[in-house]
Amino acid sequence: QVQLVESGGGLVQAGESLRLSCAASGRSISNYVLGWYRQAPGKQRELVASITRGGTTNYADFVRGRFSISRDNIKNTLYLQMNSLKPEDTAVYYCTLIALNYWGQGTQVTVSS
Repeated sequence: QVQLVESGGGLVQAGESLRLSCAASGRSISNYVLGWYRQAPGKQRELVASITRGGTTNYADFVRGRFSISRDNIKNTLYLQMNSLKPEDTAVYYCTLIALNYWGQGTQVTVSS
């Protein structure tokens, strides 16, 4: 079993930044592809970014150039640096250990215009 706990969400104004963290426990995440998803009210959950165990990253077009995913395998933690936030980034953000379909409880990000 793996427990994933997100933190770092909050209410910010457009143009500001947030850094989300996802702390894992119960198993090392170093060998797994990790991802951040988000779900806005009334919309389907969508992939924001992913990172392989070797550090190769992939981003959705709507965040490329603004968001940055990273991992610290020693701290067993996943991060998402979000810059130049827009109101349309408002959603609950979830981290996931993709191959094993483990999910955190989510953290709310709200961006006001």
